[in-house]
Amino acid sequence: MAHHHPGMETEHHPERHARDHFAVAPASIRGKLAFAVALTFVVLVGEVLGGVWSHSLALLSDAAHVFTDFISLALSLGALLLATRPVSKDRTFGWHRAEVFAALVNGALLLLIAVGLLVEAYRRLLSPVAVRVEGMLIIAAAGLIANGLIALRLRGHSHDLNVHSAYLHVLADLGGSVGVVVAALIMLPTGWYIVDPILSAVIALAVLFGSIRLLRDTGHILLEGVPREVDLEAVAEAVRTVPLVQGIHDLHIWTICSNLLALSVHVTVGDCPGADRDEVVAEINHRLGEQFGISETTVQVESGPCRTEDLIHIVPHRYEP
Repeated sequence: MAHHHPGMETEHHPERHARDHFAVAPASIRGKLAFAVALTFVVLVGEVLGGVWSHSLALLSDAAHVFTDFISLALSLGALLLATRPVSKDRTFGWHRAEVFAALVNGALLLLIAVGLLVEAYRRLLSPVAVRVEGMLIIAAAGLIANGLIALRLRGHSHDLNVHSAYLHVLADLGGSVGVVVAALIMLPTGWYIVDPILSAVIALAVLFGSIRLLRDTGHILLEGVPREVDLEAVAEAVRTVPLVQGIHDLHIWTICSNLLALSVHVTVGDCPGADRDEVVAEINHRLGEQFGISETTVQVESGPCRTEDLIHIVPHRYEP
């Protein structure tokens, strides 16, 4: 059995990128994320207080959207910090999964917030409430500027899935801030306060769908599902076509956290020297990292029959007698 341990090779391998990124160059990204988390929290507090003071449900709905960004940014920063914590006998994968657990809690909370906002938007559609438009406009404009600054600080890190995901969240919230500003500009001269609950419902629906997607994705990870961006058959074919490989079986692919994928597989090579087996494992690891971004691998090399020859082996649930 051979295990892939990033960091032992002397040459650069793309599959080591996620860990090397955490270990070698986290300082600049950590600083940008810390700035983004702090400024987003200020925007969140400002929009909540401003929404209550101005009676603007749209501003409160946008605050819920900002809350999603705040959690996303905090998770990204937390993932960088947790990735540096040492593994232990109790946690052999370290604290990476804490990110997934936090995302699950976040999704459930956002679902409740979105439903509450939709209910309130319905009530205000039936009976519109006067809004302090000037205050709403000032707060929304300030949020727009702050989100623009955050987006500028986070851009240019598309190679890091975690940070890039947070950047996309901020861009989405930037659009929400634009919507609130436009709604305020419409209400200011016209007094059409019904625009406020309509925009609120639109933003709340976006938060609702986002929370459902987040719960779906975190549930998929917790159930050890194959990462959605990975084609299992394509992975199997990449391993099968490695020289000396006669067959593969018992393939498992799962997600540890947002940018750490794991794989285990049994590979049949027949009778061949140990050095050739090492080359087979090295080539498999190289292909998995280069083509699929899978960095944590366990490759079991075999010469003869195994417990199964199926590509996907169903592990039966064991009951104690």
